[in-house]
Amino acid sequence: MAIQIQQAVAVGKYLVEQRLKGRKKFPLVLMLEPLYRCNLACSGCGKIQHPTEILKRNLTPEQCFAAVEECGAPVVSIPGGEPLLHPQIDEIVAGLVQRKKFIYLCTNAILLEKSLAKFTPSPYLTFSVHLDGLREKHDDCVDRKGVFDIAVNAIKAAKAKGFRVTTNTTVFEGTDPKEMQEFFDFLTELGVDGMMISPGYSYEKAPDQDNFLKREQTKSLFREILAPFKAGKKNWDFNHNPLFLDFLMGDKDYECTPWGSPSYSVLGWQKPCYLLDEGHYDSFKELIETTDWSQYGRKSGNPKCADCMVHCGYEPTAAVDAMEPANVVRSLGSVFGMAR
Repeated sequence: MAIQIQQAVAVGKYLVEQRLKGRKKFPLVLMLEPLYRCNLACSGCGKIQHPTEILKRNLTPEQCFAAVEECGAPVVSIPGGEPLLHPQIDEIVAGLVQRKKFIYLCTNAILLEKSLAKFTPSPYLTFSVHLDGLREKHDDCVDRKGVFDIAVNAIKAAKAKGFRVTTNTTVFEGTDPKEMQEFFDFLTELGVDGMMISPGYSYEKAPDQDNFLKREQTKSLFREILAPFKAGKKNWDFNHNPLFLDFLMGDKDYECTPWGSPSYSVLGWQKPCYLLDEGHYDSFKELIETTDWSQYGRKSGNPKCADCMVHCGYEPTAAVDAMEPANVVRSLGSVFGMAR
């Protein structure tokens, strides 16, 4: 089972409430970044390129809780940076579990195994381990040998202690579809609770600007990668709405809903989304009401948005589409391991 039943029910209820209230712009997943610093320097990441004085900052637990309550999203993703470097990450997670938020703590897993004692298994907590492929591929992506093996051992240790563990994979230009399929087979055998995949998007601050996918490249590559899954030859568990996978393969044409995954960090509420950094607001209300959303998304003609197909912009669109009567049954497939 990829998306757990409790989360699916809570998100579905939340979406119905938003519709009944007539809200057009509402958050689904809060991207909560309690710090930007990391113990890796991945070439495709723009977060660690911030000045040293910003990399030294941490959000306090109180700031995290205030952002979560102001935003109101049912799901909270905690990326970074590396969240396990935060000295109070256990207090932050415990507070969010108490608030019954579904938490995805995103980690490179270098510190995961030794940090497990800080946390208690809960249906509200998932460790989302970043893995971009099998050993050679992943270690090349993170520019450090041995990280893949550390991550795999940490996943095994977390699962043994009763934690829910998913993986998060960024697909870049030049990815071999067959190797990615073998990687999904490996993760399935490893027993992860779901896999998340997303095409790489060109962070302006990322050191490597040469290996990000264009829109048509994304569709073609994901059609190849997911072909055995779509044909019923593989039963991989993806922690996605199946409509988002349709979008990646070009079977659905969605517009971005950047307000669906707002980002809050040590700098405030990031305008307009997790990937584009065009300033910050002090409040979520200001972000929603002041941002000129017509300037973003493929339809806007904004060149920065032309090739983006990343989950934080389009999975909220797919989630709303899943509430349409024609899509409800298929969307439930992601709960019962039948997403294709």
